[in-house]
Amino acid sequence: MTPPKISKGFSLIEVLVAIVILSITLLALAGLMVQTTRNNSFGNNITEASTFAQDAFERLRARPYNSMTGGVDVITGSTGKSYTRTWTIVKDPNDNHAEATITMNWSDPANHSISFKYNIINLDK
Repeated sequence: MTPPKISKGFSLIEVLVAIVILSITLLALAGLMVQTTRNNSFGNNITEASTFAQDAFERLRARPYNSMTGGVDVITGSTGKSYTRTWTIVKDPNDNHAEATITMNWSDPANHSISFKYNIINLDK
């Protein structure tokens, strides 16, 4: 009777299966990284647009109530992306308050828009 063979390493099939599993895992992670980068970029754009909208609102608030008017301007963000900022003012007929709507528009491969509404009370009376 011959003694049993002791295995001293991996077979070629085992190594190939391990490489295939590793390759599939790395490809999945690469796709995940691409999506994560896109989402992070979009989050940065939303934050920047929100900051620009807040800036427009602060400028409106600093004006006297009767001199508030709508307008449009284009702002370039820190990443070089251009944002179109539009604001409208709808005043109450009783002249007690106004509603300001600030809309931010920008484009990366798709067009995006975000709007903010603010109520402004007439303290000039």
